[in-house]
Amino acid sequence: MLLPFAAELLAVSAANNMTRSEMPDSFTVQATEFLDYLRQIRFYSEHTTQAYRRDLTKLALSADTRGLKDWQGVQTDTIRQALQDARLAGLGASSCQRLLSSWRSFFQHLQRQGQRKNNPVTGVQAPKASKKLPKHLDTEQIKQLLDQSFDISDPLQARDQAMLELTYSSGLRLAELASLQITDLDLSDKSLRITGKGNKTREVPMGGQACKALKIWLKQRHLLIKAPTQALFLSQHGRSISPRSIQLRMDKAAQSLGLKLHPHMLRHSFASHMLQSSGDLRAVQEMLGHADISTTQVYTHLDYQHLAQVYDQAHPRARKQGKD
Repeated sequence: MLLPFAAELLAVSAANNMTRSEMPDSFTVQATEFLDYLRQIRFYSEHTTQAYRRDLTKLALSADTRGLKDWQGVQTDTIRQALQDARLAGLGASSCQRLLSSWRSFFQHLQRQGQRKNNPVTGVQAPKASKKLPKHLDTEQIKQLLDQSFDISDPLQARDQAMLELTYSSGLRLAELASLQITDLDLSDKSLRITGKGNKTREVPMGGQACKALKIWLKQRHLLIKAPTQALFLSQHGRSISPRSIQLRMDKAAQSLGLKLHPHMLRHSFASHMLQSSGDLRAVQEMLGHADISTTQVYTHLDYQHLAQVYDQAHPRARKQGKD
């Protein structure tokens, strides 16, 4: 058992390793080759690729601190030590699970390239994370958000209304919304082509209100154009709007209603409401673009919560009885 002072020193050291951002030079060549593979072969986004880079940097720094010179020296005990560093630095269970997943994928790549005979991550278990259900808005909150007064003569407000309607209508991810092109729309067919994770495309329907809001925005869009672009949603500077700007604009639209809004809450709300209405898990999976239906099944728990609340309020044997 560590004395409190020793434990504190370990925690400080681990935190220092977790916050350093530069990978030791002797580890960079194979890591860079792996990141290039993710970009060029697997078509991972730059955001995802950079997350892998940060995860590999944490492992490399932990190994370097323990005197290892390259990836060949990393063994299972190194992985466990690096995981302990992460925990001491304050990383939660779900973050540690992501670390192990990144490290496992990297060493699998080295094995495929014939640069490793074993995967040191095999058999290492991350701490279990408690299952967190995604936050979502109920139908009344969604109605208040989307039915509020937008000044459609203002191109920025017309754009914001269209982004809100479309995200909820089709269950879009933030990155998918930001990357939409005009050519992805088919307003006559009320359909939308989305390029999702792994550069995979899917076709989804659009609701009538989303189509109406998009038509209004498209009439205003030319007022923001500074140079030719096919991006559907533009910033006030005429460029493709950034994901961060979308976050800020949506949160601003919700503040007047006393709501705290992140774009992904609209996606979660879409999935939850679709599942409650249809009960068709497979259809919701396809519309969300989930590769595995187990990812979509989290929304069955949201639906169950709704049913449990209705049961408690309505069932004669569930209502609390008054005192005699």
